[in-house]
Amino acid sequence: MTRLYLTRHGQTEWNLEGRMQGSKDSPLTKLGLYQAKQLGKRLEDLNIDLVYSSSSERTMNTAKIIIADRKINIIPTDQLKEMNFGFWEGMTFEEIKVQYPDLYQCFWNTPHLLSQCPGESFEQLKHRVVTFINKIVEENEGKDILVVTHGIVLKILIANFKGLTLKDIFKDQVLKPTSLTVVEVENNNYNIVKYGDTEHYNLKVEE
Repeated sequence: MTRLYLTRHGQTEWNLEGRMQGSKDSPLTKLGLYQAKQLGKRLEDLNIDLVYSSSSERTMNTAKIIIADRKINIIPTDQLKEMNFGFWEGMTFEEIKVQYPDLYQCFWNTPHLLSQCPGESFEQLKHRVVTFINKIVEENEGKDILVVTHGIVLKILIANFKGLTLKDIFKDQVLKPTSLTVVEVENNNYNIVKYGDTEHYNLKVEE
């Protein structure tokens, strides 16, 4: 059996400011760094074989903090980067809502009907990330794999594991920074055994 430990990066400055990040980046906040340390402590006794991380700075830094001094290879990849939001990147959600009200509502409420994309389409993102995850699962059968990525990437992957269409990707709860989703894979069946868990938020670690 192959296990995927899926997580989102720690809180960033743009998360705090309510800005769309996408392919752009902003540093982890003090809380974001702490969240990564908390998840690292939670996972420290697990025998993780390898780590795949989005090549974005916020995810790579999160991955490095989680792994700490363990001798585990962290593999950066553009295939796990967040959805490209085009001209929305760097804008606040409120600015987008005011300037592009119809597009904004369609993006969050009926993503399957979104035809005018500010950047990457949901279909393009789905093809990119699902193809990549299927590939690493096939290449690493029987291993425990940590995947450090982004909110909408995770929403797409989880919907795909459940056999849901794009219209349902935002129906589950929002995935918090460094929340943990665990998926067991056997015979090409993806079974979600833990979703968006933040139990480690209660752990005390050094700041």
